[in-house]
Amino acid sequence: MPAGPGADRPTAASISLSALTHNFEEVTRRANGRKVLAVVKANAYGHGLVPVARHLLGRGAHMLGVALVEEGRELREAGIEAPILVMGPVFPEQADAVAALRLTPALSNNTVARALDDAARKRSRRIAVHVKIDTGMSRTGVSPEAAPDLIRGMNSLDGIVVEGLMTHFADADLRDKAFAAQQMERFENLIRTLTDQGISIPLRHAANSASILDYPRALFTMVRPGLMLYGYDPVEGNASGAALQPVLSLVTRIFLLKKLPAGTPISYGRTFVTGRESLIATIPIGYADGFSRSLSNCGEALVRGARVPVTGRVCMDMTMLDVTDVPGVREGDEVVLIGSSGSERITAADLAAKTGTIPYEVLCGISSRVPRIFL
Repeated sequence: MPAGPGADRPTAASISLSALTHNFEEVTRRANGRKVLAVVKANAYGHGLVPVARHLLGRGAHMLGVALVEEGRELREAGIEAPILVMGPVFPEQADAVAALRLTPALSNNTVARALDDAARKRSRRIAVHVKIDTGMSRTGVSPEAAPDLIRGMNSLDGIVVEGLMTHFADADLRDKAFAAQQMERFENLIRTLTDQGISIPLRHAANSASILDYPRALFTMVRPGLMLYGYDPVEGNASGAALQPVLSLVTRIFLLKKLPAGTPISYGRTFVTGRESLIATIPIGYADGFSRSLSNCGEALVRGARVPVTGRVCMDMTMLDVTDVPGVREGDEVVLIGSSGSERITAADLAAKTGTIPYEVLCGISSRVPRIFL
């Protein structure tokens, strides 16, 4: 589809709200009555932070998950009042902003807790926090062994309420759940220890998308879907069997067609040379838009339902395609980089496979200069 009325350029990311709803309903079906924290960090995985957050809250999400205080600020400034968990690092000097914005930080130490306590008491309020437990990711979080003392210390602070206990899996996307089971045992043992000590924490959560789809033991009292909301199965081999629907399509249009003789080099470095008389299309999308330079001479696009190759190096703002074999192709025709055309489909997972990365990076990498259009 063209970018639509009011768009500044024909290159656009189309966001299907019906597909987003479908995927959220799959989450709630598998969560079976548990609360849902919808992860909308990194601009909702490239889909548009505020519109996606509003839509998911309207469908029943209980909380939102972001990585940065700045993302929480953007949601608050858009008028969103739902609880927002800041899952990434929060520094002591950010305590005033956290308190003012009524954000819920994930904490790993007492230093930030004390700063938050001071900020909360200045405002005569209490800040809800979640304690992050490092059960095997070795990134952030406190060890299960040190957690009881940390939590008791937080409970002694007048401005802090420990509302949640969370951990994060290192490899729940693998079919072999042996290490995930070790992490689970450490988390479950901690919960039992806290219970024995009379410490009750209502929100306990570990389940990311892979766990929701393939590891029901990890569901606890709340789940944290991310990638699956946007239509991709993170489980190894896409083995969960979930009927997820990709939410984002990346489209543009042909700007120029050139008929070139055999032996003509194309793009920077002359890495592609036509082997026959060829019809080459130039499209206004490049690596500054998030169409990776690693797709040079190996990427594909869809034109009039036909799969066509990227020719030459992807440029910052433009890319060339060989459309020689597309009957009736014209300037202005739609080009699909992610999405469907006729019976053909290209997904973010397909692009990830060609560039040696993961769908998360492909989706998050679609830059802010690409308009998001919500359908």
